[in-house]
Amino acid sequence: MSSDSEIKALVQSQFGGSGDAYVTSPGHAAGDDLVRMIELAETDANAVALDIATGGGHVAKELALRCGQVVASDLTQQMLDAARSFITELGLNNVHFELADAESLPFADAIFDIVTCRIAPHHFPNPDRFIDESARVLRAGGRFVLIDTTVPPGNPGIRYNEFEKVRDPSHVRSLTVDEWSSLIEDAGLILEKVEQFRKRHIFRDWALRARLPEAQLPGLARLLIEGGSEMEAVVDIEREGEQLIAFSDQKSLFLARKP
Repeated sequence: MSSDSEIKALVQSQFGGSGDAYVTSPGHAAGDDLVRMIELAETDANAVALDIATGGGHVAKELALRCGQVVASDLTQQMLDAARSFITELGLNNVHFELADAESLPFADAIFDIVTCRIAPHHFPNPDRFIDESARVLRAGGRFVLIDTTVPPGNPGIRYNEFEKVRDPSHVRSLTVDEWSSLIEDAGLILEKVEQFRKRHIFRDWALRARLPEAQLPGLARLLIEGGSEMEAVVDIEREGEQLIAFSDQKSLFLARKP
C-alpha cells in the first residue's frame, strides 16, 4: 500500500496538468449539487469562508459572490493557479489562494464561518483527518458542507472504486454515506442534512480529463458495461449500441454545524 506522501504526490502529479480542464468542465462549473451547496452554506456579506481542494475554483467563486472573504485552498499549485486566473478574471478581489493539505490545514482554530469541499475527498488518504481539520477551523455555529461521490457498502462499492482507480490512479476511495456520517459526528459536528444527487458524466470527456490515454478508453468502458449487477447498483449507463456514451453516479451532500 502506498504511503500518504506517495498518494499526495500522485494527486499533485495527476492534477498538475489538468487545471484548465477542471475550470472548463461543465460538471464542475454547474449542477444542482453546487446550487444546493451554496444555499445550505447560509452565506452572508460578513461571512469568512474556506473552500478546501478548490480545484477549478467554482465553489470559491460562488462563495465570493456572497461572502465577505473567501480562502480557496488546494494541494496542487498548478490547480490553484488555474483557479486564481479563473476567479480574478471575473473581477472578484475577495478571494485569497492558499496552498494547503486538507488533512493538515495551515489555519488557526475557529476562524471560518463556512467550510466547503466538493467532489474531492475521494483523493484524501485520511478522510478522518480532513473532517477533524474542517471542524477545528470552524467557529462555533459555523457550517460545514461536503459533497462527494458515495457508494453502496460491500462489493458494489469495492468494484466501483476499482473502476475509478483505473481511470485515475490518484483516486483513493469513495466512502459510503454511513462512513461519512460517522466521521462527521466523531469530529464533534452536528450532522443536519444528508441529500443525494445523480451526476451525469459524458464518458469520453470524463476519462480524458483525467489524462487517460485514448487507447485505454474501450477497456475502461468495458469495466462498466460488463460490471453486472454490482456495477448496476452504483451507476446508470447510457449506450448507443455497444458504445458507452455516459453514466450517472451518486453524489451525496452533507451539511453539519459546529456546536
